Amino acid sequence: ERYTHLHGKFAIHPVTGYRMPIVADEYADPEQGTGAVKMTPAHDFNDFEVGRRHNLALVNIFDRDARVNDNAPEPYRGLDRYDARKKIVAEMEEKGLLEKIDPHRYVVPYGDRSGVVIEPWLTDQWFVDAETLAKPCVEAVEKGETVFVPKQWENVYFEWMRNIQPWCVSRQIWWGHQIPAWYGPDGTFFVEYGEEAARAAAKDHYGEDVELTRDPDVLDTWFSSALWPFSTLGWPEETPELKRYYPGDVLVTGFDIIFFWVARMMMMGMKFMGEVPFRHVYIHALVRDAKGDKMSKSKGNIVDPLDIIEKYGSDALRFTLTALAVPGRDVKLDERRIEGYRNFATKLWNAARFCEMNGCTGAGSFDPASADLPVNKWIVGGIADLEAKLGAALAEYRLDEAANAAYHFVWGTFCDWYLEFIKPVLGGEDAAAKEETQKTAAWALDQILILMHPLMPFVTEELWRQLDESRPTMLISMDWPAYAETLRDRAAVAEMDGLVRAISAVRAVRSEMNVPPKAQLPLTVAGADDALKARLEDNGEIFKRMARLSEIAFADALPDGAVQVVVDGATFGLPVGDVIDLDAERARLEKEIGKLAGEIAKIDKKLGNEGFIAKAPEAVVAEQRSRKADAEQTRDRLTEALGRLPAA
Repeated sequence: ERYTHLHGKFAIHPVTGYRMPIVADEYADPEQGTGAVKMTPAHDFNDFEVGRRHNLALVNIFDRDARVNDNAPEPYRGLDRYDARKKIVAEMEEKGLLEKIDPHRYVVPYGDRSGVVIEPWLTDQWFVDAETLAKPCVEAVEKGETVFVPKQWENVYFEWMRNIQPWCVSRQIWWGHQIPAWYGPDGTFFVEYGEEAARAAAKDHYGEDVELTRDPDVLDTWFSSALWPFSTLGWPEETPELKRYYPGDVLVTGFDIIFFWVARMMMMGMKFMGEVPFRHVYIHALVRDAKGDKMSKSKGNIVDPLDIIEKYGSDALRFTLTALAVPGRDVKLDERRIEGYRNFATKLWNAARFCEMNGCTGAGSFDPASADLPVNKWIVGGIADLEAKLGAALAEYRLDEAANAAYHFVWGTFCDWYLEFIKPVLGGEDAAAKEETQKTAAWALDQILILMHPLMPFVTEELWRQLDESRPTMLISMDWPAYAETLRDRAAVAEMDGLVRAISAVRAVRSEMNVPPKAQLPLTVAGADDALKARLEDNGEIFKRMARLSEIAFADALPDGAVQVVVDGATFGLPVGDVIDLDAERARLEKEIGKLAGEIAKIDKKLGNEGFIAKAPEAVVAEQRSRKADAEQTRDRLTEALGRLPAA
């Protein structure tokens, strides 16, 4: 408002004599400095927009090396930009035009390689009308023709696409697809599919053959990459590959290139193919280091996947990333997790070796529904349950749930329980039971390899071949299995799951009480119903072997001094006083509980500090809460164990 009397007038540049129009624009900040600012539309992005609004001249005063060009007065020509600035200040002082100099901090862009300030420089570039291309792409996602997983990433996509600007697609670099434009003698350009077509267009324009020069620029890498879904399949020819593989089913990528790549592929696919390039876009997390920091060369915390593969195997790395792929949460790549999943691959390998050594290979045409032993019915039903969990998780792109379901079933149910349960059968005298168990174990192992193949392709493929070299197809060619609902036997599940609970309960008590691993203890069971009693009697030898018991007795009451634990409504009693020092054990548990209480109190104090919650990274706060939950769980378990000890 204080400059309204100057609107529409001109100012004379004191160094160049250039006559500059005075314009009013909302971009100027009336509270900063004088509220008036000199515009340089050829060398500033904001000034360029102001210049377009007011039809200002675009005067380019730099060459490509940021030296002053011939548009400046002769004394300045050829000077480096910084030298020119010093000379301008000196000339202003000489003319008595410099009132004062105030320090001013402002943000400038630096080249990541050169380390010098980047100057905006007005050049002729090629642009794509991105707004027109984006409209059908927005509609396609709105209609569900392409679905983002997790769905919230659609908001990022929409934000970019609905506010898109013209896309500068020309680049002044050595490599890439060259711009299909040719210039005539007077600068007229001809954009055609090839040079021959360009020459024909030029001849029509000039009336004669003329010499053409092709534009030396190349296309933006993201422009070329945007063509990938169909250009790699033989397009523009109607190839069998193009018909078979376009559109793709799922694109897996990171959130940081939703606009750069995903959106551009959508634009090109809709433009040239008339159809979206993929049905689903699965956005995975960012892989960080073990502390949650983003990997960077400067920090020196980059994990080279080739080094990891050399050390632990590609399956271990693949399974780790799958297991940690929780939607909406970045991955902390801890080498200890990779080592753990390498051990998982080894566990699967050793299980296969056990099966091979015990004749549990070559299931052939075995019908799992023919299994009669409860332990075999149990594992058959477990395989069917695993397929249902994996199928549902993979269909919903919950890769973490798929990996964790596979891990717990293979390591826990199959290796730790089933293979242990069947050892007496495999070494027993009942030929029919042994043959059924061999066939069932072979079938179960084959199904595990099929179900695990997407998660651990290399070890499963190798075992598939080694276990039966006569197989007609590789594992990767196998169909995903489907199992009949009748394979799930509720009675077998109740019996074997109940046995697992009983063994686990006894093992937990032994561990909590520091009972020596080799010590054989008698077990007394009080209050068992007929079903539990039958279960323990039918599987007595297995129960005693796996729980390290010398005998199992049923009684109305437990003997004095026995440590108690409730299992399925019955009370199990173990006389641990014969193998451990009860007073020493009581003191140990009390000491451990006290230490945990102190640790929980420290974490509570930290989490109760508003300053810590406000300033600490989210990952650090989450880690503290996780530590507290783990400590509380351990404290409660030890308190329970202390309560089981007989009174002093």
